[in-house]
Amino acid sequence: MRKVEVEPYQEKWPRMFLEEAEKLREIFTGEILEIHHIGSTSVPGLQAKPIIDIMPVVKDISNVDSFNEEMKHIGYTPKGENGIPMRRYFEKGGDQRSHHVHFYEEGSREIKRHLAFRDYLRTHPYEKQQYGEVKQRLAQQFPYDIAAYIQGKEQLVGEIERKALIWLDQE
Repeated sequence: MRKVEVEPYQEKWPRMFLEEAEKLREIFTGEILEIHHIGSTSVPGLQAKPIIDIMPVVKDISNVDSFNEEMKHIGYTPKGENGIPMRRYFEKGGDQRSHHVHFYEEGSREIKRHLAFRDYLRTHPYEKQQYGEVKQRLAQQFPYDIAAYIQGKEQLVGEIERKALIWLDQE
């Protein structure tokens, strides 16, 4: 059973993202348009589960499936859409998860949502602190219940996401 652990921001997370992004570029030559570091590890100063979330943007999402074997060779488990239509999702590390990769096709609404959330937290210290404190409390309250941890932060995530999308449109 995986333990929910939230730790202080680590300076190594951006480097871990860059190293993995390079591996993905080598595998998906010509397919990837851009690669973004998303999730809590992409926000300096934010407490996070130590899992690097990577979001490659591709021309055609259906082509991603043909690279499943190459992804397995570098330690990833292909999960298909994994509950989100038009996404391809991969996990690395099993119960000691280290990376998540979320592929989206260019133009997907999910891309804007993820980037708005990340950039809003990077530029709004109060919301970043509030989100970090909620995550820390939930990890302590539900150390072996990832579903309860996720559900516990859902409302705040939704509020921050709404603010972030409005903020982005005003930029």
